[in-house]
Amino acid sequence: MRLFWHRRDLRTRDNVGLAAAATDTVVPVFVVDEALFDAVGDRQQAFFLRGVERLRERYRDLGSDLVVRAGDPESVLPALAAQFDADGVTWNEHYRPERRARTRRVREALDIDTAEHTDHVLVDPGRLEPTYPNHSQFHDDWQAVSKHDPVAEPDPADLADVRDDGEIPTAEADIDLPAAGYDAASERYDAFLQDGIDTYSDTRDDLAAAVDRPTQAVSRVSPYLAAGMIGIREVWRDATRIYDAVDGDRRRNVSKYRYELSWREQNYHLLYYNRNLATENYESMPNGIAWRDDPEAVAAWKAGETGYPLVDAGMRQLNREGYVHNRPRQVVASFLTKHLLIDWRKGARYFTEQLVDHDPASNHGNWQWIAGTGTDSVDVRIFDPVSQMAKYDDGADFVQAYVPELRDVPAGKIVDWPNLSADERDELAPDYPDPIVGRDEGYERAQRTFERALGKR
Repeated sequence: MRLFWHRRDLRTRDNVGLAAAATDTVVPVFVVDEALFDAVGDRQQAFFLRGVERLRERYRDLGSDLVVRAGDPESVLPALAAQFDADGVTWNEHYRPERRARTRRVREALDIDTAEHTDHVLVDPGRLEPTYPNHSQFHDDWQAVSKHDPVAEPDPADLADVRDDGEIPTAEADIDLPAAGYDAASERYDAFLQDGIDTYSDTRDDLAAAVDRPTQAVSRVSPYLAAGMIGIREVWRDATRIYDAVDGDRRRNVSKYRYELSWREQNYHLLYYNRNLATENYESMPNGIAWRDDPEAVAAWKAGETGYPLVDAGMRQLNREGYVHNRPRQVVASFLTKHLLIDWRKGARYFTEQLVDHDPASNHGNWQWIAGTGTDSVDVRIFDPVSQMAKYDDGADFVQAYVPELRDVPAGKIVDWPNLSADERDELAPDYPDPIVGRDEGYERAQRTFERALGKR
């Protein structure tokens, strides 16, 4: 008999640790650890707990059950091991410092065999070099490592004949959440493979398509990957099957989707080797960055009331849906850290609170990349919100979907909003705010500040 400890792997299919444990009779276990939710927002907590409910339902369909207990894992797991006379405990590796510390305590508390497996990523970060100067070199090494096929779901005969009524707590969210669980994840991904992946590279930044065809222009599986409701090997295998079967433009589009998955892998590589990724700059600068303290500007950014239409649309999508399309996600982060010169950690914390698809590695790795403290090879990268909108939302489809004050304003005027006179803005949309910082003022101030930090001034 062996316990399998579920954590951020809420599925029975393509679960590496569970499949390994199933060489013996498995008792599936989930520990309701209050500390688990300290690092996530209410939205993700509610979504995650619904995923635990779906996981229990799946085990019951297979003739077993998910044993649920509340408490500290280092106390709960030894007690369960004794109750079931288990010979060992298996789990999948995780990378947040708090999770790693908890894992060490669990291992020390158990006097039976323990086993840990790489499941949340395609390539174990320990197999690669500790640092890379840019994503291209990381990708070359990562791509050279063979990717494992998905592992099979355990046979019902390999699961313990147990019944459990341990309570799964519930949590409330202030928004409508996507359906949770493996079936919902698989349905969403299958729809993308059917109708979206063939054009992914061409449509991934098309914000009009993001409004008209939100689950086709991009996959929208990020909440499920973050919670472990679908396995990354399954995602990679299915995309690769299509890649191998097509050519020309279709192959180019599918290739881009596979490439984007490598960014997630690099962020986990960063977290694996840099335990303070969420709190400390990855790259230090000779003179440090002169971040500004401006609570009113931060409040305007959070509310989507900066007077920059694409920034405000992105923030309002975040607040309304717990999700932000990748292009405005980059723009809103750049606006906060460059045009407003607000410390990236404040933005990352707000994303953690609001996102359903919050991922500890991707959130902090991407914020640092945008802020100029991460792995970006460009010294001072600034996403100009006006030119970004002109390139990716010139018809104002995305902006008008999320900023109702601008729905009667011509698209060209919305694109150029920060450059219009105050009188013209007031005439066109009196209820929409003026820009909280001048376009050129914010850009040039950021350029000066980062050049000083880098010792170039």
